[in-house]
Amino acid sequence: MQPVLRWLWLVFVSLVLVACSTVKTASATNQSASPTNKKTVAKNGAYFQNDGPADHIPVNLNLVPDAVPQDEPLIKSANLPYSALGMSFRPDVREKPYHATGRASWYGKQFHGRKTSSGERYDMFAMTAAHPTLPIPSYARVTNLTNGKSVVVRVNDRGPFHKSRLMDLSYAAAYKLGFIQQGSAKIAIDRVWPAADNTFSASAQPATQPVSRELRAGDNPKYLQLGSFATLANAEALLQKTLGELDDHYDSKLGIVNQQGVYKVRLGPFPSDDAVRSAAENLHVETVITSL
Repeated sequence: MQPVLRWLWLVFVSLVLVACSTVKTASATNQSASPTNKKTVAKNGAYFQNDGPADHIPVNLNLVPDAVPQDEPLIKSANLPYSALGMSFRPDVREKPYHATGRASWYGKQFHGRKTSSGERYDMFAMTAAHPTLPIPSYARVTNLTNGKSVVVRVNDRGPFHKSRLMDLSYAAAYKLGFIQQGSAKIAIDRVWPAADNTFSASAQPATQPVSRELRAGDNPKYLQLGSFATLANAEALLQKTLGELDDHYDSKLGIVNQQGVYKVRLGPFPSDDAVRSAAENLHVETVITSL
């Protein structure tokens, strides 16, 4: 019986060793999974590290029209003094010129669809920007000092909260300024206002003669709407078709704008309804006038 007992003892010891090795393997798996979990947690908070362009970039993004300065009431909740990342800011809501130079970065898919400081949803393909102290909403001309390209954006968000950054631009604005790949660029910012002739005036105007918003209420630019779609692909298809049919002098006026999830192909801006009707007649299309 002794050999049998010895054999049983060896079997028992072997089973114990196997069990121990199994426990070790499971433990190693947990350890390897642990950093993954931690990474996920970090990922949820490290927005800039995981930011980037969208999975689908609209074609002809360079044709997205610049923001058109308009008379808009300031949003009280977005213009109160505030603190962020240990820094304090006091938005300047005065109607006064603003000029500054510094570096601008851009923000994209990590924020796309999230609420901005204005309460609006961030659209990375719209011509918008974030600034720590400019009024919300307000408008600014941004110039890339490296290549001379310039755009007009609507300020509707706060940030960036970084001492080396002056402004955060939407993906579309950065694309048109030509610094998507670089991530940031040296820029100049000049605040602009709507003017009586439906153009806009720069902040080079004397500080003692601010443009009165009340005097120009209702002087909104007009657009010829060519189509309205629930999907971006359909809007892009119409834009491509229209580009092939338009006279060259209309190309710069053609673009796609996203308004609350509806993609509108439009031509403009035009100074009046009559100008829109004239363009519609020249293009042999139905006259659909919109102010936005």
